[in-house]
Amino acid sequence: MKRRIFLKGSVAASTLAVAAGAGLLSPTRVLAAAWPESAFGPRPEAEALEAFFGSSDVVESDEVSLKAPLQAENGAVVPIKVMTSLANVESIGVIVVKNPAPFTTGLEVMGGGAGAMYSARIKMGQTSPVNCYVKAGGKIYMTSQEIKVTVGGCGG
Repeated sequence: MKRRIFLKGSVAASTLAVAAGAGLLSPTRVLAAAWPESAFGPRPEAEALEAFFGSSDVVESDEVSLKAPLQAENGAVVPIKVMTSLANVESIGVIVVKNPAPFTTGLEVMGGGAGAMYSARIKMGQTSPVNCYVKAGGKIYMTSQEIKVTVGGCGG
């Protein structure tokens, strides 16, 4: 290793460490929001919706779509994609009805432009309906699809 490269790297790393230690590098815009712990866990679907979205009043909509396999070979990794053309999307949530902890994943959307897309891999313990919720313009919209699981993923 060349001496100059080593010295430049050492000086840069120490400068960053000192700045971070002094609190000069606190990226407040990148820090995650508070985790909605009350939405996750073994609770009914309506309670999880209330905890995550602030309401459990839901309207079925064809403007929310779920792309997922009809049959998942392995419940430990089921790929899903939630898409919507609704304007002012605030958040997206996914609930697997027959899981021990139904609320599987959620996303807060910043900026609220037109439309949104969220892709994830979820765990499913057994064949179950998967409900996808999108909060846009203060209202909660949903779509649902049943996914058949041949090998369990939630402890099975």
